Amino acid sequence: MDASEIPPTYGMPFDLIIGIIAGGETAIRKPVENAEDDARQGWLDLEQYEVSDKDVVVGVAASGTTPYVIGALSECRKRGIITGCIVCNPGSPVAAEADFPIEVVVGAEFVTGSTRMKSGTAQKLVLNMLSTTVMIRIGRVEDNKMVNMQLTNSKLIDRGTKMVMEGTGLTDYEQAKELLLRSGSVKKAVDSVSTN
Repeated sequence: MDASEIPPTYGMPFDLIIGIIAGGETAIRKPVENAEDDARQGWLDLEQYEVSDKDVVVGVAASGTTPYVIGALSECRKRGIITGCIVCNPGSPVAAEADFPIEVVVGAEFVTGSTRMKSGTAQKLVLNMLSTTVMIRIGRVEDNKMVNMQLTNSKLIDRGTKMVMEGTGLTDYEQAKELLLRSGSVKKAVDSVSTN
């Protein structure tokens, strides 16, 4: 879910941050329960995206014991690929395979064994923080604004128009909107006024 928000929010290519799940895309809507037990498949799935030492692979496993994730991280480390993980138990096998383990210990779940609740929520928060930090560091955010967002619907066009007004001092909404749409992004619209 976090990976799918990067292109519209930050205007980045869809293949910059890739979410891979045991069982493939089918598993997003329909469980493929035994897929996470295959220690080899995690690496095979990564290979389809030509993962290399230019990438960072972050394994996500609430228990920290998922073979799919352990196998993927282990193979990455053998090949010099930087690894991280987000787990919810301290001292887990997944964390042992990660160069940069993040352990978010949330305690027992409200429904025993249902890690989609506390653990899943905590992991999503960490993923949001990681991706947002990366986008800030590579210059896709300015003054806390998503100035490179894709203008794909009226809500985002309205939000972008207001950012253009704030960034340029324009007071006419329609003029700011026209500038935004002509420029293609908040950043380009604001920069076009700043450089004139």
